[in-house]
Amino acid sequence: PPPQQRQRSKGKSNIKNHQQSLQQQLQKQNEQQQQQPLLHPEYVRHFILNCISSCENIQNQYTQNRLVRLVCVFLQSLIRNKILDVQDLYVQIQDFCITFSRIQEALNLYQLIKK
Repeated sequence: PPPQQRQRSKGKSNIKNHQQSLQQQLQKQNEQQQQQPLLHPEYVRHFILNCISSCENIQNQYTQNRLVRLVCVFLQSLIRNKILDVQDLYVQIQDFCITFSRIQEALNLYQLIKK
């Protein structure tokens, strides 16, 4: 083949190799991102403990009940989506549920962590 055709086919080959290399790099990055949690577990733990503490320290009954409900639903979501391992905070969550057992969402959370 003439030199121009050889250069073109060589150029196409280089482009194809480059595309394959980029695809492999993207695939590796996606795999790494899937393995790493979006939030550091210690941050999540600290945030949850802060939420629990806030619920316990609120003086206004209406506001306290509302926050407890929100925290319970939030914790249920974290547990169901496997973002939170219950064993990490089992005692604290159990105490929280018992303290606020008058609230239905706390009872629901208690039942969830007992499973």
